[in-house]
Amino acid sequence: MGTCITEATPVGGGCINNGSRIQTDTGATLFLKWNLSGPPGMFEAEADGLRALRRADALRVPEPIDWHDHSSGESWLLLEHVSRGSASRETDAQLGHGLVAIHSHDSEKGFGWHRDNWIGSLPQDNGRKGHWGHFWRDQRIGTQLEMARSRGRLGSALFDRVLEVTPKALQDIKKADLLHGDLWGGNWFTSDSGEPTLIDPAVYYGHGEVDLAMSELFGGFGPDFYDAYKERHGISNAYSAFRRDLYQLYYLLVHVNLFGSSYEARSIEAAKRILAELGY
Repeated sequence: MGTCITEATPVGGGCINNGSRIQTDTGATLFLKWNLSGPPGMFEAEADGLRALRRADALRVPEPIDWHDHSSGESWLLLEHVSRGSASRETDAQLGHGLVAIHSHDSEKGFGWHRDNWIGSLPQDNGRKGHWGHFWRDQRIGTQLEMARSRGRLGSALFDRVLEVTPKALQDIKKADLLHGDLWGGNWFTSDSGEPTLIDPAVYYGHGEVDLAMSELFGGFGPDFYDAYKERHGISNAYSAFRRDLYQLYYLLVHVNLFGSSYEARSIEAAKRILAELGY
């Protein structure tokens, strides 16, 4: 006989998927997330990213147990359940130190990943490139800008100029770091044992400051997180000058494509700051 679910408790907070904490007749507590119309391969790709972060052995990451991606119907991902606790300054510092350790797992195969995955419900192209600036231009900003323009948004030439300057602006980045890829406040929490816990990644190899930029997009994390990261890794002067805006622009364009015009003004302002700082 197979394992049976004896109780399911809905868990809120997801923008794209549904989630429930489930109890089984074996006494196990697990977490199930599902989507009634998710793209094929989405949960397999997420499980792959979770396994990569777990192999880094730096922060708590729920173990993916099983998944089912249906080509035309409900898809699901079954995970280890991690109970939530209360955050502290120590937790923020642990998260910063742990993120440095994750970023230290670099790749000699270039920027990208061995498979494509998703950012929210949008496809994320991870085809390998040896030049970070070309990757960021073509497979991050460029793809999202093209999608936005196909929907009649963001026609300003500002964005074309950003695309033009991106390879040169990022030409000094040579090391491809393992990234969470979608590190905002809703994608980590403190476990009941006090451990920072990462969820919902969009993993690939890129520049570590991408994760920092995403962490600041919606209010930022606590100062102890950034102090801890800087203590063990350092943060470049170029990050505050223009890279934060250049990296955040990708996520702003993602939000334009997911949620509409309310993110257009922030995208335009980011593009203006990038060009002004780089002298264009």
